[in-house]
Amino acid sequence: MSDHILEMKNIVKEFPGVRALDNVSFQVKPGEIHALVGENGAGKSTLIKVLSGVHPNGSYQGQIHVDGQEQRFLHIKDSENVGIAVIYQELGLVPQMSVVENLFLGAEKGRAYRIDWDVANTEALKYLKELRLDVSPKALIRNLGIGKQQLVEIAKALAKKARILVLDEPTAALNEQDSANLLSILRELRDRGVTCIYISHKLGEVLEIADTVTVLRDGKTIGTRDMHGPERLDEAGIVSLMVGRELTERFPRVEHTPGEVVLQVRDWSVQDPENSEKRIVDNVSFDVRKGEILGVAGLMGAGRTELMMSLFGAYGKRLSGTMLLNGQQLNIRSPLDAIRAGLAYVTEDRKGKGLVLGMDVRENTSLAALKYLSRFSIINRLEEIRRAEEYVKSLRIKTPSIEQKVKNLSGGNQQKVVLGKWMLTNPKVLILDEPTRGIDIGAKFEIYNIMNDLVEKGVCIVMISSELPEVLGMSDRVIVIHQGRLNGELHWSEATQEKTMLLATGGTEK
Repeated sequence: MSDHILEMKNIVKEFPGVRALDNVSFQVKPGEIHALVGENGAGKSTLIKVLSGVHPNGSYQGQIHVDGQEQRFLHIKDSENVGIAVIYQELGLVPQMSVVENLFLGAEKGRAYRIDWDVANTEALKYLKELRLDVSPKALIRNLGIGKQQLVEIAKALAKKARILVLDEPTAALNEQDSANLLSILRELRDRGVTCIYISHKLGEVLEIADTVTVLRDGKTIGTRDMHGPERLDEAGIVSLMVGRELTERFPRVEHTPGEVVLQVRDWSVQDPENSEKRIVDNVSFDVRKGEILGVAGLMGAGRTELMMSLFGAYGKRLSGTMLLNGQQLNIRSPLDAIRAGLAYVTEDRKGKGLVLGMDVRENTSLAALKYLSRFSIINRLEEIRRAEEYVKSLRIKTPSIEQKVKNLSGGNQQKVVLGKWMLTNPKVLILDEPTRGIDIGAKFEIYNIMNDLVEKGVCIVMISSELPEVLGMSDRVIVIHQGRLNGELHWSEATQEKTMLLATGGTEK
């Protein structure tokens, strides 16, 4: 009998032009939380797709053993039948359906083509209670917050009798409270014998929750460490294994010298599009100067993204307020107006709103700047190719060619394509909304350096981030939003986590 509930031996997986997995071996003990970490492109997602049957047996080399028995998964259903459940970062729930319908979708309770809702609701309540999830089985998924949706996904896996639970970036979109709740629940599941494979770029969470850590780099297994033994890793040790070198500075702060005011926002108020009586942005005023990074901090739901999207013409109805760019008043009614004025917006949802995943790197790079690349509505293809290759080189985008589909790139490289798209428009003000969400620490460092380069060239950067260390580590000034209102401004030299959180929770500086 094997000591491991799961063994993946010498896995090799190739795609055209790239070996994604190169003799990767991965072993997991029963009843442990095993963290799988590595930079974007290290092979984590490919390994999990092999494990789950997304990449079927025969499309890769190597062996998978569950409870000591070799498995040959041809479909996702095959892996589910032996107790493996994968919860991806993009949740697989049907928003228009209820909690109970999602829990048993494809495995409905009943017989003879008739669902027994009494049985389904009773069982659903049992799983919801196990996860301390106080919602009705009849509640619609679309009416639940992202934290509760995440727990519904876990309940769905438990309903399928999952023994190995794989979570891919489970807290990427959660606030601190929901993240802490999820980690607590995972510990309880571990204590009940459920094995968890935990994939995350948040190394603080990995250190807090993992019993074992395996590091991948460039498609290879770099090492596995027992986090309760003498080989226990700290954050610096994990980073060193991930990137193959030490990162002496997490945030490459540069002393910027802000110039004249470029963007002025005065008395800006915006109506919630779903509630005409609610102001989602309430009388906000601020300035952005040439050659600086302005950080925007606040709790989830404070109105940070809504404020910036409304300035870009992509959210709500402006009730009042003015916006001036280089002293000229703007009347922006759509993102097209904003782009023409010199604004650019890197959305927090790069896959849903920042990229067209089915298009290639060249096409995505030129999407927002076609007017600069065309004449008489005909695209200058040679110029488009030249500019795309220029940004692939300057941003160090890892891709076999500019004809590669962006859906095949890692998260960090996808984010660089989004940056290249907006840099091609030559913006005066670049708004970055969660610019490093879901990407690894090495790619984050590269994004920070790109930001510094843009600032040195005179671009104004406005950065929204839910990670306080990132805001404080990269910003020249920080404005703090609380319940749609500007509640304070801090220069980087006086900005601390304590002061920023005080303002974010509605307090005032003493």
